[in-house]
Amino acid sequence: MADRVVMKGNEALAEAALRAGCRFFSGYPITPQTEVLEYLSWRMDEVGGTLIQTEDELTGLHMLTGAALAGARVLSTSAGPGFALFHEGLSYLAGCDIPSVLVDVQRVGSACGDISVSQGDYEEVVHGGGNGDSQYLVLTPASVQEQVDMVIEAYDLAEQYKTPVVILSDAIIGQMMEGVTLPDMKEHDIDAPTSERIMKEMGDDLNGTISFGGPLSDYNTYSEVFTKKWAAIKEAEQKWENIEVADCDVCCVSYGISSRVCKEAVKKARAKGVKLGLVRLKTAWPFPEKAFAEVNPDVKGFLSVEMSIKGQVVPDIRLATNCNYPVFGYFSVKDVPDSDKVVEIAESIIAGTAKEVK
Repeated sequence: MADRVVMKGNEALAEAALRAGCRFFSGYPITPQTEVLEYLSWRMDEVGGTLIQTEDELTGLHMLTGAALAGARVLSTSAGPGFALFHEGLSYLAGCDIPSVLVDVQRVGSACGDISVSQGDYEEVVHGGGNGDSQYLVLTPASVQEQVDMVIEAYDLAEQYKTPVVILSDAIIGQMMEGVTLPDMKEHDIDAPTSERIMKEMGDDLNGTISFGGPLSDYNTYSEVFTKKWAAIKEAEQKWENIEVADCDVCCVSYGISSRVCKEAVKKARAKGVKLGLVRLKTAWPFPEKAFAEVNPDVKGFLSVEMSIKGQVVPDIRLATNCNYPVFGYFSVKDVPDSDKVVEIAESIIAGTAKEVK
C-alpha cells in the first residue's frame, strides 16, 4: 500500500527512486542536494542496493554508466558546479542510448556560486549537457509530490527512449517539507532489461571491442537514429499545466518554485480584474510548445518569471511563439520571486509601460 508521509524534498526524491527499483547510486555530496546521498547512505543498504560516494562528480557518472550498462536502474544527483562535471558522462549516456536518471538541485551562481536558491542551470541542462548533439529529457517538478512522481516517471521514460532523463529541481523544492504519497516498492529485474543496454560480449575475439549497441557504433545511421528519437520525444512527451490562459491579457511562463509564485499571482491578479494566465513547464525539454496554442491569441505579451540573471527561458518562449509576441521578464536572483511583483509587472505590460527583454 502507498504511504502518506511528510518528507523533505531531497529525501522524498531518494525514497521514490528506491521504490522505482533503483539499486545503484554513485555521486558526491554538494549543497543543496546532500540529503539525497545522506538518506541513501543507510536506506540503499536496506533494499539490497549499492551506494558509492565517489571522489568527485565525474567519477560518479562513469561508475553510474557501468551499472546502467549492466542493467541496473541508476541514480546520481548534484547541484550547479557539480552538475557541470556531469557533462562528459552525460554526453556519453546520451550518445550511447544508456537509460539513467540524474538530478540537478539548482543553486545560485556561476563558478562555485553560493548555496542560495536559483534557477540558473536552465541553459546548461536544457541546451547543454555535453559535447556534440547531446539531448535528453528534462523534467521540472514544482512540489515535493511532483518530484516523487517525476522520479518514478523518469525511469520509465529512460527505458522507453533509451536515454538519460534529468530532473531539474531547485534548492527550495529540495529543502522544503510537504506531505507526499509514496508509491509501493517496485523491484527491477537487472537480468531482464527492457532495452538493448547490456554490453555485448566479445566472445572468442579477444582483439574485439565491447559494443554498447547505441547509435555511436555506426555513424552511417547516427543522424537518422537520433533525429527519429528526438522527433518522437518532442511529439509525445511535452508536458505542461495551463492556468487561465484562454482569455489572458498577459501570460506568465515559469517552472519549479517560481511557478508556484505565479499561481498565487494569477489568483491575486484575477481578484483585481487583471487577466493574468500561466503556462507552467513540466518538461523543459521537450519544451511544451503545444501549450502556447491554448493561450489567448490577442495576449499582449508573455512574462518569463525565473530565478536567473539572463532570462534563460526567454529564447524558448520566443521560439514557441514564432517570435510573434513581446516577451518580458521578472528575473530574481537568490530570492524567490514575489507574487505581488508579478502582478505589478503584468499591469505595466497591459498599460504599455513595461520594457521587453532584449
